[in-house]
Parts: sequence; structure tokens; C-alpha cells
Amino acid sequence: MLILAGIVLLHITTIILLLVATLDNAWWMTDKLSTDVWGRWVLQGTDWHYKELNLTDYPKEYLQVVQATSVLACIFAILALFVFVAQLFTLGKGQRFTFSGILQMLSCLCIMIAASVYTSEFKFRQEGGFGHSYVLAWISFVLTFILAVTYIVLRKKSD
Repeated sequence: MLILAGIVLLHITTIILLLVATLDNAWWMTDKLSTDVWGRWVLQGTDWHYKELNLTDYPKEYLQVVQATSVLACIFAILALFVFVAQLFTLGKGQRFTFSGILQMLSCLCIMIAASVYTSEFKFRQEGGFGHSYVLAWISFVLTFILAVTYIVLRKKSD
């Protein structure tokens, strides 16, 4: 029961990290600029102002890939949690949680694609560095991979 609680807690944590990575505005940061996959926040005086992304720095096709795969990663991770809970009640004893593992692996693949495309395709001309949302995307990749392997290996207890 303790292992089950740990798996569910890790899964919920991973979902939260995926949502923060997808929705928060901190993929690229400078002192006066905060950028995510949806828009850009610029510090003017003492106020932050939202602006559309400049499509010369962000090619539209690649940006849409990052946006879509980030959202899909969240959807697959949430679906995997619901499927896992449903499988707890419907799977026969001794069977594996394969479908939950496949959904989690899809989530893992999607967030890896999003972070990889963001890393390779967006050339940043201003100073700064990757923000916490970018780091959370890579941490989410590792956690979703661990969960996917766990679900695929895990068997429902036969007692």
C-alpha cells in the first residue's frame, strides 16, 4: 500500500511539474524579459507587459510543435493517472499496468520532443538563460520515464 501511495504521489507531482512547465512564463529569462512558449513578458519601467512572440526569433512551425507536444504531455500524464486508478480495480491479479505505462511513455516522449525542439531550434540573440519552466520540463521528462518503466514492470499483487 505504501508503494502504491508513493507511485500515485510521484504521478501527481509529475503532472504538476508538467503543467507548470507548460503554462508558466519562464522558458528563457533575462533581467528585463521572460519568455515562454505562448508569449513574452517585457519589463518596462516597473511594470511587466505581455507581447506576442517575435516570429523571426521563433519560427512558427517549431513553436507550434513545442506548444502542441507540451500540452499533449500534460494530457497523456493525466490520462495515465486515471487509467492507472481504473486498472487498480479492473485488472486481474498478476497482470501488468501496460496501458498506463504506454500512456506515460507517450507523455515522456512528448515533453522530450518539446524541450529538445526548444533547445535546438530557438537561437537566442540576447543574454540570459533558460528559466525554471525549461528545467522543469526536463525534470518532468525524467520522472515520466521512471513512471512509465514502473508501470510497465509493475504487476497487480496476487494476494
